[in-house]
Amino acid sequence: MAPPPPDRLRAVTTDHVSGPTLTTGEGDRELDGRLTEELIAFNTAATGVSDRGTFSVKVTDEAGELVGGLSAWTWGAMCGIDLLWVRDDSREDGWGGRILRAAETEARRRGCDRVAVSSFTFQAPGFYQRHGYVETARIPGIHGEHEDVHLLKRLTGAP
Repeated sequence: MAPPPPDRLRAVTTDHVSGPTLTTGEGDRELDGRLTEELIAFNTAATGVSDRGTFSVKVTDEAGELVGGLSAWTWGAMCGIDLLWVRDDSREDGWGGRILRAAETEARRRGCDRVAVSSFTFQAPGFYQRHGYVETARIPGIHGEHEDVHLLKRLTGAP
């Protein structure tokens, strides 16, 4: 992803002569990478745990088109699901559950004993609850009456 053109950035300088510049703009992959590096270093120094990783689960059809997938991170004994999506015409075929189980299996393989995820009330908190996830928090006020539901599943025993 290319950086946004300069005319899409707004800059505010706290000191007109010299000093730091605060810039607000579109997503910045380079900045995301640097922030991730810095937070990993900070977290490792604070905890001694340095095994951060990421993984994905991907399903494609016979034509090579994406049916669904998941992206997640691991750190210590924790796994966090960032994204899970299944194509509309495949949602009744059980792919969401299969993708989720595959992710849980991978999390176990990496030494995780918990998986966390959040889902807006208009998305799929019920799906996660049907798969053994328990609500741990709810943040109201998401565009109208919706909420951000945070869920956790403890991974014990065989998948």
